[in-house]
Parts: sequence; C-alpha cells; structure tokens
Amino acid sequence: MSFPLLTATAALPAIGAIATAAVPAAKRTAAKWLALLFSLATLVLAIVVLVRFDPDGDRYQLTESHAWIADFGVRYELGVDGIAVALIALTALLIPFIVLAGWHDADPLETGNKRWRPTQGFFALILAVEAMVILSFEATDVFLFYIFFEAMLIPMYFLIGGFGDRAHEHGEETAATQRSYAAVKFLLYNLAGGLIMLAAVIGLYVVAGNFSLTEIAEARANGSLDMATDTERWLFLGFFFAFAVKAPLWPLHTWLPNAMQESTAPVAVLITAVVDKVGTFAMLRFCLQLFPEASKWATPVILVLALISIIYGALLAVGQRDIKRLIAYASISHFGFIIMGIFAMTSQGQSGATLYMVNHGISTAVLMLIAGFLISRRGSRLIADYGGVQKVAPVLAGTFLIGGLATLSLPGLAPFVSEFLVLVGTFTRYPVIGIIATFGIVLAALYTLVLYQRTMTGPVKPEVAEMPDLRVREIAVVAPLVVLLIFLGVYPKPVTDVVNPAVEQTMSDVQKKDPQPEVEAAK
Repeated sequence: MSFPLLTATAALPAIGAIATAAVPAAKRTAAKWLALLFSLATLVLAIVVLVRFDPDGDRYQLTESHAWIADFGVRYELGVDGIAVALIALTALLIPFIVLAGWHDADPLETGNKRWRPTQGFFALILAVEAMVILSFEATDVFLFYIFFEAMLIPMYFLIGGFGDRAHEHGEETAATQRSYAAVKFLLYNLAGGLIMLAAVIGLYVVAGNFSLTEIAEARANGSLDMATDTERWLFLGFFFAFAVKAPLWPLHTWLPNAMQESTAPVAVLITAVVDKVGTFAMLRFCLQLFPEASKWATPVILVLALISIIYGALLAVGQRDIKRLIAYASISHFGFIIMGIFAMTSQGQSGATLYMVNHGISTAVLMLIAGFLISRRGSRLIADYGGVQKVAPVLAGTFLIGGLATLSLPGLAPFVSEFLVLVGTFTRYPVIGIIATFGIVLAALYTLVLYQRTMTGPVKPEVAEMPDLRVREIAVVAPLVVLLIFLGVYPKPVTDVVNPAVEQTMSDVQKKDPQPEVEAAK
C-alpha cells in the first residue's frame, strides 16, 4: 500500500490545529511557533505532491479510495489534477506567511469588560481552514467535497467575528457589533449557497446512483448515463449558485467587503486568496465536468454577470474611503476576470483563469498584508488619515506600490500574464465581452494609483510622522511574495506546464475547441 500523501497533506494542518489549541493559555508564544512549524511542514508535503505530479500522466493522480458510508455510496476518494496541485501549492505557500503576519493580531488586549479570544484559538482556526481547503481541492467524491466545502465556514466565522480588526474609528463596542454582523452575513450567504448545493448533490445521486466524480464523468462521456436536459440544468444551477457565492460573483458578492473590512489583514488574505478560490476551482472541476451541456447553456448569462463583476467591482473600488474595502472590491473585479476566463470556453481563457487564481492569491496577499501593517501603525483604515508615508517608511511604501502595481496587472508582474490570457481567450470567442472587460484594467490603474497617491505621497501628516518602517518579521513576510510576483511575471511556465493538460481535458469535457484565427499566420 502506497503512502497516502494527499491525506497526509490535509491531515497535517488538522493535527496542527488540535495541537495548537491544546497549548496552555500561558504559552502563547509556543502556540505561535507550533502553528508556524505545522504550516511549514504542510508546505513541504505540498511541494512533494507538486514534484510527484506528472502533468503528462493520468488526469487524477496520487489517488486514494476507501469505503466510507457504503449504504449511500459515499467514498473517501481523493485525487489531484494540475489545477488542484497548483492551488494546493498556493494554499500551503500562503499559510506560513499568514501565520507570521498575524503574529500579534490575537494577543490578549483588555478593552473595558471585553477580552480578545485566546491566541491559541486564532492560529488553530487558521490551520483548520487550511486542512479543509486542501481536502476540498483533493476530493473527487462529490459528497466528501460538499462536507469540507461547508465545514470551512465554521472556523472562518469565528476568525471574522472573534478576531476582527482592532482599528476602528467608532470604538470597541461598535467594532464588535460590526464584526458580528460581518461574520453572520458571511455565514448566512455561504450557508444558503451550501443548502441549495446540498439539494443538487442529492439530486445528482438520485440520477447517477453514486457520488464519484470520475465515475459520473466517465458515464456521461460514454453515454451510459443519459441525463435529461432540464434535470442537468437544474443540477448545474444548484452547484453553480453555491460556487458563485463563494467566488464571489455579482450579485452574490455583498458579504465579502464586510468580511474583509472587519477581519484582521491575515484573515482577509485567508478569505480572498485561499477560501474564495474553492468556488472558482469547483466551477472548473464540478460544473464543467459533470454538467457540460448545462455549462454551455448558461455561459452567456454567466459571462454577463462576470463582466458586471469586473466593472462594478472596479468602479466601487475607485470610490472607497476604507483601504480594506477598496481591496475587497478590487478582488470582486478580479474574480470576475477569473470566472469570465473559465466560461469563455477557450484554452487560453481557462489557462489564464487558473493562472489568475494563483497570481491573484499572491498579489492580494502582498497588498493586503502591507495594508495591515500600515493600519496597525496608524490605527485607522481610512485613506484620508494617511499622507506622506513614503517619506517616513520608504520600504513599506515601496512594497505597497509593488503590490498595487501587481493588482493593476503591470507587465512584468505575475497577474499581467494571467489577465492577458483571459482577455485573449475571451476575445477570440466573445469579442464584445472581451472589449468591455478591458475597461476593468483602466479602472484598476485608477483605484490603485489614487490609493497610493493619497496614502503614500504628499505632505507628511503629523499622525504618521513617527511611523516606523517595516520590521524584520514583516519584511520576511512580504519579500518572498514580492520575489515570486516578479518571477512568475517574467517566467510563468512552471505553473502553465502543470495546469495546461488539465485545462485541455476540461475543454474536452465540454466538447469545445478553440476558434480558428480568421487570418492564418505567415509560414
């Protein structure tokens, strides 16, 4: 029996969560180091998964399959394709930086009669989310995927509501109320999506007789499972609705700005760079593979919704006064690009969308974590409370600028390649959608550069005159991510080599081929 590598990769952070939570309350520093060590060990296993994965091999590799709830046909089935491998690597890479960035975010703080939750709980919850996200990327049993797709909401709820941002202009009591509101809104939106998906999961079992993704997809391909058109469309809508909430896609996005605004910066990164990727990943793995005809039927409407997300998110980002809400609306715009690339039904679009998931995770981590360091120094999220920071903290300002330039997809930084592929892939099949979507790039330049100008340039405000520059721990958090942004911006081939074969197989699932160019290239 071979070593269960995929199980180990998900189990290690779960064990770390239990071990961290069990550390005595007086040993807060020990709990932090334990969480960091478990996250680094998980990263090592994720690298082993990446190395052992053969892009030219079978579609699903490192597979595991064991009986679980036999009476209902539920199995513990795991397997990874190139898209899952890339996102597991992204998750495992970001968690150590999230832990390190949040080193002091959950330290006890007396505020009247209230006290922050134990430090151990903060880091244990982060590791628990990591375990559930990795299992979601690995699961090839639809019911198993559903369980962890929903279960990750519980630790996220406590991270948002129990360990929110301490910077609030209206005092602790109001801050606690708004944190609770953001956490409940996050939970209700995602639970509603999950309940609709549960009905679709049950419907899929009634039609197919099992929950195995590979068996159902194979039966669909060879014609042994003939799903009625209306049935397939209803099931698709049930799955897609849940994924669109998680993604988040307009108009199901409204939970995200509140959740990111009230969370600590590391938790905000966990939400948008890690957890939300499960939604877009699931569109590729489940919607297109299980319901190919329904996916093509829904494509025009989904592309319009994605286009609205791109423009709407960018426009609202331009008008924001709160730094975190600006980054949240920018992420809604970016997720619009990702979903547009997925449903453009071209190899360039889907490769770009998958690459965008990775690159967006890194660029958002840089920008949001630097914003968190900035906010913790000043004690305010409001853009108007800053000015002239680059004169007193040049390293902080410089890394903030790099994160912002990556957000607007500057050539030479990682998101440019993925956004370019998405636009090219969309334009070849839907030129009008592609042309309108390019305005999102213009708006991204506007909100990013205006944010930098208002916070970092101009006269030094008295409140930031003594602001310290980045410390060693903070540089250790952002420097590797900045290097990765530049490396993947210049040389994205390591990621595209892994994901492209999986994209080709997804295109085959929906029986789509890339449009032929109208003018043949000169020989």
